[in-house]
Amino acid sequence: MLHTAIEQAKSGALLRAMSSSLARELTGFVIGTSLGLALGALLGVSKIANRAIAPSFNTFKQVLLFAWIPLISVWFGLGDVAKVVFLSLAALVPVVVHTNDSIRAVPPRLREVALAYRYNRLQTLGFVVLPAALPSIFTGVYLALIYLWLATLGAEYLLVVGSGIGNTLVDGSEQFRMDLVLFGVIVVGITGWALNSLARAVQRHWFNQRVQ
Repeated sequence: MLHTAIEQAKSGALLRAMSSSLARELTGFVIGTSLGLALGALLGVSKIANRAIAPSFNTFKQVLLFAWIPLISVWFGLGDVAKVVFLSLAALVPVVVHTNDSIRAVPPRLREVALAYRYNRLQTLGFVVLPAALPSIFTGVYLALIYLWLATLGAEYLLVVGSGIGNTLVDGSEQFRMDLVLFGVIVVGITGWALNSLARAVQRHWFNQRVQ
């Protein structure tokens, strides 16, 4: 397997696969997280929006993520666009749930402080509600990042057009090359660990900055 690792690195196959996978994950993360924050905040601050949208969203989130792949493949094909759409959905759900729940869970006494300072709704949201809700919101963003790596592999495995570390696993399986499959599994594990460590480090740094 060491020979396979050296071969993959020297040929540039590993760099191409990882750059493709991480680029898709980053794109899906940005799109899904942005939409998730906006929708979660809307559901959290607006009772009308919550009554109108929440039931449909709650039904949507109960559907297994990978169940959307056949429909996505029909609408967007099997290429990068379909994969990014799938990854955006994977990031959307945990961010919406944690953002909505954290905003709605802000203690009433904090809102009373906003009333005492005569804040308008926008000031209350920006200076009181969001700072109080940020720890839980960050948890949703963190979960989105972790889920996305798993979703990236699943998308590349099921939507096989293109390159990526998931496609490396598929190639190894189809060619009966266990060395390539094991190499891919190790790369996947190391990358997942690195992403988790990065997210934890950012979280610790952010909380330390708030404490100071």
